[in-house]
Amino acid sequence: MRLAYITASEKGLTDRVLAEAADLLAKRGLRLTGVVQTNIQRPQRFHCDMDLRILPDGPTIGITQNLGANARGCRLDPGALEGAVADVSARLASGRADLLILNKFGKHEAEGRGFRPVIAEALAMELPVVLGVNALNLDAFATFSEGLGEELPADPAAILAWCSCAMAEAA
Repeated sequence: MRLAYITASEKGLTDRVLAEAADLLAKRGLRLTGVVQTNIQRPQRFHCDMDLRILPDGPTIGITQNLGANARGCRLDPGALEGAVADVSARLASGRADLLILNKFGKHEAEGRGFRPVIAEALAMELPVVLGVNALNLDAFATFSEGLGEELPADPAAILAWCSCAMAEAA
């Protein structure tokens, strides 16, 4: 199983690192599928808006519900997330991917939903998987991955190096 993850305490760093790594890997000719997240700050809101870019070439899907200016609760739009999951799942099933990159193993994945089945399918297909995991979901991720996920530094160069090794192993 070739499964790696990054975790970073700095807000937004995991998203930025995974997006940069995805861009660099695509420039090297790897066929990617998955999603990377962009956070859009909204001065009139407590939280940012979240967009997912479906790899490799879009579309970009907004996954934030507008709960009002002072809302502090979960603002994830589960329907939009499941739409992104369906899109990535279809792309994965096409057999034209070398690598799966996902912005996070989050609350939905910890509860058995979201991208969790897509991760399992990619691993069953022996594709390398790189994803973000926040501190709140590390235990759930360790249980899901049976402790076999390899933690990488939150650095695009480290992700590229790991992917090079994983691709060489697959060949």
